[in-house]
Amino acid sequence: MSDLLELAIAAHGGWERWQHLKTLYAHVTIGGGIWPLKGWPDVFADARVTADPHRQHIEYTPFVEAGRHSLFEAGRTAIVTDGGELIEQREAPRAAFEGHSVTTRWDAHHLIYSGYAMWTYLTTPFLFKLPGFQTEEVEPWSEDGETWRRLKVTFPTDIESHSTDQTFYFNAAGILQRHDYSVEVMGGTASANYATEPKEFGGFIFPTKRPVYSIGPDNRPVRDRVFVAIDFHNIEPV
Repeated sequence: MSDLLELAIAAHGGWERWQHLKTLYAHVTIGGGIWPLKGWPDVFADARVTADPHRQHIEYTPFVEAGRHSLFEAGRTAIVTDGGELIEQREAPRAAFEGHSVTTRWDAHHLIYSGYAMWTYLTTPFLFKLPGFQTEEVEPWSEDGETWRRLKVTFPTDIESHSTDQTFYFNAAGILQRHDYSVEVMGGTASANYATEPKEFGGFIFPTKRPVYSIGPDNRPVRDRVFVAIDFHNIEPV
């Protein structure tokens, strides 16, 4: 494990505390320009998220209507009643994105599958210690008068995510500032996800705002449009 990853894990709450964590609950508002393009405006304007911090499992409640929630886990998406009854499911859901672009509209299971992104955001940087992850510190980056250290992360094939290779930027204290990736299920993008307004919840540090922009050829964000905007109102680690 690189010393940058060690610094980041310590800065965000520490590995020992994370190992004792059972569940993450979050109250979120998710907006931005991508959701109307996908046919789901305001679907997560007021959502409750339940995440397993140690394996890919995330739920959104309510999902589309009261009394049901979505379920994403590696290799499966589902719609389930709050009483636990399975309404419908899709196995191998990533295959259903074949041929998609940014403007391709989504069905409900495409939308549920995007939960892999929320799981990644809530578990960074701790998930990088899971089996199969590879990390390497690469050259630093200067932005907004600061110099950020950068960690290139290669995701294993059994973890659903935006792309195999992603880059994470940390300030001198080890706090996440930016996260770059290509959204492969949208045909490939160059995206910069900014991690701002960090706050402490239950001994862990989480960014509470995450605006996502496209990246220009100079590796700078194109700030004329916010593609995704995530606001965390509260996060409860249990």
